Amino acid sequence: MEKVYIYALAANLSFAVGVQFFTHYARRVSSMWVNCFKAVVAAALFLLTVLVQGGFHQIDPVFAGLFLLSGMVGLGLADVCLIKSFSLMGPGRTMLIFGFQPLVIGLLSYFAFGQAVEARKLAAVFFFIACLFIFSLESFRKHGHWNLRASLFALGGVALDGVGVIITRFAFNANPGIGTTEGNFYRAAGALLLFAAMSRVRPFHFLEKLRTLGRGSLIWITIGSFAGTYLSLMFYLSAVRYAGALAAVSGIAITGTLFASAFECAYERKPPSAYLLIAFVFFFAGMTFLF
Repeated sequence: MEKVYIYALAANLSFAVGVQFFTHYARRVSSMWVNCFKAVVAAALFLLTVLVQGGFHQIDPVFAGLFLLSGMVGLGLADVCLIKSFSLMGPGRTMLIFGFQPLVIGLLSYFAFGQAVEARKLAAVFFFIACLFIFSLESFRKHGHWNLRASLFALGGVALDGVGVIITRFAFNANPGIGTTEGNFYRAAGALLLFAAMSRVRPFHFLEKLRTLGRGSLIWITIGSFAGTYLSLMFYLSAVRYAGALAAVSGIAITGTLFASAFECAYERKPPSAYLLIAFVFFFAGMTFLF
């Protein structure tokens, strides 16, 4: 079990590094473009890793479709919401709202796998809602509006990511011979299929914007995609696959929140605001009820 927590911790650290790059380029280019770019990088790296490890194993088309679906939901729609929230209110605040994820995954695990959910943990919802209110109040004091849009994007990302995790775990349970890297490749491919479809409806000019970025920017966003998508997913799906209780793994998200907030303050070269510190108090109180 300790190995599972190490995987989850490494996943959160990698993701916290990557979101700093995602936030910067989402503001500079667009959140949709960033999502597509990191999915391209991840899919290419996962494919290369699978081939180096000996190639693909046989899988029923139905379960391959489930992996693709989990990628569309968890890496596609969820990340669109999360990176949009990163660009609107920053990664640190968005990752605090990610505290809802253990509750979401715990409830979904109860219905999907029969994993127990303790009633007292529902009290944590109060503290996480308080975090949402604090961030909205901060926005109102600074900008004259409550910025509910950013919070809704973050909550939507949390819920969709939880659904993606449940579908992924179900597909792994039904295919014990499929490696974590293969599952990651199918999920990244599913996200790319979604972005290809979305580009037909609302073009985000992937290739045109790619050409406008300088070599330095391409190197940095590639590094961010390597850390925040490839490494993060490699570690996280390893934890998801072998964990006894999915809610416990998602509870390690507290480390991702701390990492993301610390990196954000370092990147912007300013101390955390009083609102962020107060929100951390409520966040830790909520996590106390959860674990």
